[in-house]
Amino acid sequence: MKRRESREYVLQFLYGIDFLGTLKDDTSKLEEALSHFWADNHEGNLDIRAFAEKIIKGTIKNLEEIDIAIQATAEKWKLERMASIDRNIMRFATYELLFMKDIPPAVSINEALEIAKKYSAAESAAFINGILDRIAKR
Repeated sequence: MKRRESREYVLQFLYGIDFLGTLKDDTSKLEEALSHFWADNHEGNLDIRAFAEKIIKGTIKNLEEIDIAIQATAEKWKLERMASIDRNIMRFATYELLFMKDIPPAVSINEALEIAKKYSAAESAAFINGILDRIAKR
């Protein structure tokens, strides 16, 4: 359950920077942004924070490759046209699938789907599942 909480924080952070358009070209302020984020969220559990930061930093560092993988898999859908919540769920889940080999793909996909059901539209989980499943099978 702690990892689910971490992933929910990841979604909140990525959604925020996606919405504001910050850090896309300048990741030098990432540590400062994370510091403000944690201060605002009052999360004291260091395991939750550490896992969330690992995913956040990895996703941002590999964003171009992640977006290419999503775009290549999402036939007839432009990344910019996808709902921001869905796009960012797929981004961090794709990071897990491509770069965190210690997490089984089924776990990453399932966690993304549960978060999508909680934070996104009803039909989003099926869309996200299709994209992530294809990325995992590559």
